[in-house]
Amino acid sequence: MQLMAMPKMQRPRERLLSNGASALSDAELLAIFLRTGVAGMNAIELAQSLIDQSGSLQELMNVPCSEFCQYKGVGEAKYVQLQAVMELSRRYLLEDVVRDAQFGSPQAVSDYLKIQLKGLHHEVFMALFLDNQNRLIRDEVLFSGTINAASVYPREVVKAALKYNAAALIFAHNHPSGVAEPSEADRLITNKLQRALALVDIQVHDHLIVAGSCCLSFAQRGLL
Repeated sequence: MQLMAMPKMQRPRERLLSNGASALSDAELLAIFLRTGVAGMNAIELAQSLIDQSGSLQELMNVPCSEFCQYKGVGEAKYVQLQAVMELSRRYLLEDVVRDAQFGSPQAVSDYLKIQLKGLHHEVFMALFLDNQNRLIRDEVLFSGTINAASVYPREVVKAALKYNAAALIFAHNHPSGVAEPSEADRLITNKLQRALALVDIQVHDHLIVAGSCCLSFAQRGLL
């Protein structure tokens, strides 16, 4: 059945206006974004088909463009729009975290990093630059790609820390594999950076690994 042929109060837009967005299913919310269906499927059915094909709504949001464009009824334009929605949502959530949190505990950092790094298909290594009250001055991606001991140059990290007048740093990177356990390379680069920063009296509070919904803290593991 076409959406316009459905009773008005059963249509996703009308239901959202009357009951709020939380009352809608994943497929109904996605249908509002898609706006139209394809031959043989209305927008809700197309939305449910996309979710089923990808495995979940989260997986659909995280698939690369080449894979997304293979699904029936969507293309590059929809991929770009969906990524823009994702980025707006991420920035919206980060505003609250940055405003309210002091990064003095692994949990506060974990909440922030999961928003930043969850769902990435490539590995990135980043630093959080903190003031002496553990408030975030800036975050910066230092390296993208497979991490090894030679990937990040301590001199450049020290220069950035001095530039931002940071009192402490927290390092973080993601494991797209979903396994949060630190590798030997993770340990080596952490120790290398910690020694370099100690020479200019800047502390390294932690190094966290984000893997899916998991977040491992070097500090909690006793690795710092």
